Amino acid sequence: MKRWTQTLHIAQFRIARPTDKLDQIEQFYCEGLGLTKIGEFKGHRGYTGIMIGLPDSTYHLEFTEHVDGSPCLAPTNDNLLVFYMPDNSQIQAVQSRLANMGYPEIPPENPYWEENGVTIADPDGWRIVLMNTEGI
Repeated sequence: MKRWTQTLHIAQFRIARPTDKLDQIEQFYCEGLGLTKIGEFKGHRGYTGIMIGLPDSTYHLEFTEHVDGSPCLAPTNDNLLVFYMPDNSQIQAVQSRLANMGYPEIPPENPYWEENGVTIADPDGWRIVLMNTEGI
């Protein structure tokens, strides 16, 4: 098992962002991409949220929605969440599921991601890349 450095020990790592489309985001990341919802909360100071595991709670995504609105346009087309997937058949299956849900492949801002990857925008316009490599 890999460990954090001596000077930085982290119990969990969460990437969080707001949305106005929480139900669609859950469908995209859970049903479409195939990740697992590992937690949720409602009515916490006006916020509702879900946590989605990568693949568990150690590393996870959080999406929140506020009763007064939580607009969250993607800042650029090169803000990416990259999933390194060595099995191309899994990429094709995810790509097909998402396309059937109305999320087709789109051209990436950086042509590097086109070489071995598929770029798809989530309901808020934030982009994911399904990259057919082992990663770094």
